[in-house]
Amino acid sequence: MSINQNVANIAALISEYSRSAILTVLMDGRFHTASELSFMIGITPQTISYHLSKLVEGNIIAVEGQGRHRYFGIQNQEVAQIMEYLLAIAPPVEIKSLRQSREDNAIRIARTCYDHIAGNLGVKITDSLIKKNVIKQSENEFVLSIEGEHFLNDFQIKIEDVIKKRRSFCHKCLDWSERRHHLAGALGNALLERFLELQWISRSVNSRALIITPHGKKEIQDKFSIEI
Repeated sequence: MSINQNVANIAALISEYSRSAILTVLMDGRFHTASELSFMIGITPQTISYHLSKLVEGNIIAVEGQGRHRYFGIQNQEVAQIMEYLLAIAPPVEIKSLRQSREDNAIRIARTCYDHIAGNLGVKITDSLIKKNVIKQSENEFVLSIEGEHFLNDFQIKIEDVIKKRRSFCHKCLDWSERRHHLAGALGNALLERFLELQWISRSVNSRALIITPHGKKEIQDKFSIEI
């Protein structure tokens, strides 16, 4: 039997503590400099540079240059999905301070899972879309309905533009905090971008938590018939 030894190499890359911490931070879907990651994770610039080079070499993260700076982000949604699965089966982090408690609560309420909405908000939105027959469940993915096309058109999301993206369209992603599926893929990303455009949510500065604005809370509850 032929065995792909590269599986073990990838597993070894992401199993190291500092690298897994880097990938967890990058689950916010943004690109960060090495110095930003060094500060957020709490390791030296020399150490962060070493681990970033390993992750780039392994094709786990991507790097983009802009002027004198280099920015690092997760390579693709497949990497992000693996990280979300790992977070789902990992034991919860022990909360030792009020600050940790607040941060943990914030990302459980609403967060980015790479490029789509996760947490309690993401799951509630997904449930609402199912109840409204916007999407239907199949074994491994969601399927957009005819009614869903009209719903999204009214929400000013152009389905034809979303379909053109070279990625899965409407797949299920297991939410690590809710232990249920939320909507991912190109359609999940389109919803996140629309929510940000409408200023219903905003990104946290130093976390992948999403902040639901007072205006957004009312509009989301009305549009999706959910309680926040």
